[in-house]
Amino acid sequence: MGRQKDIQIKRAYELPSEEDGCRVLVDRLWPRGFTKASLKLDLWLKAVAPSTALRQWFGHEVTKWPEFQRRYRKELDAGPDGLDLLRERLAEGRVTLVFGAKDESHNQAVVLRDFLLTTDA
Repeated sequence: MGRQKDIQIKRAYELPSEEDGCRVLVDRLWPRGFTKASLKLDLWLKAVAPSTALRQWFGHEVTKWPEFQRRYRKELDAGPDGLDLLRERLAEGRVTLVFGAKDESHNQAVVLRDFLLTTDA
C-alpha cells in the first residue's frame, strides 16, 4: 500500500498557511471578495466541484445533505476532469481542499475528501 493520504479542508476565508501543502479550490464559482493572489492557490479544479444543477438543487440545505452526498459521489465516480491531477498532487504530499461555503460540515469539500480517502487510485 502507498503512503497515507494527507487531505485537509479549509474555508477560503481562513488564512493560508505553510502547512496547507498544495491548495486546491474545489468550487465551481470563485469565492466572493478574493483576488487570485490572496487565496494562494496552486490549482482551481472547477470540474471536480458538483455540477451547477446539483449545487443549485442542494442550496446548502442540511435536510438534503444525505442525498447531495449520494448524487455528488455519483458525479465523482464518473471521473470528472481534474480528478486524476488531484490524485497526483495527493501522491506528492498534503493537499488542502479550499471551499467557500459557510457550513464547514455540509459542503462538497467534505464529500470530496471522503471520496479521495476511500477510493483507490
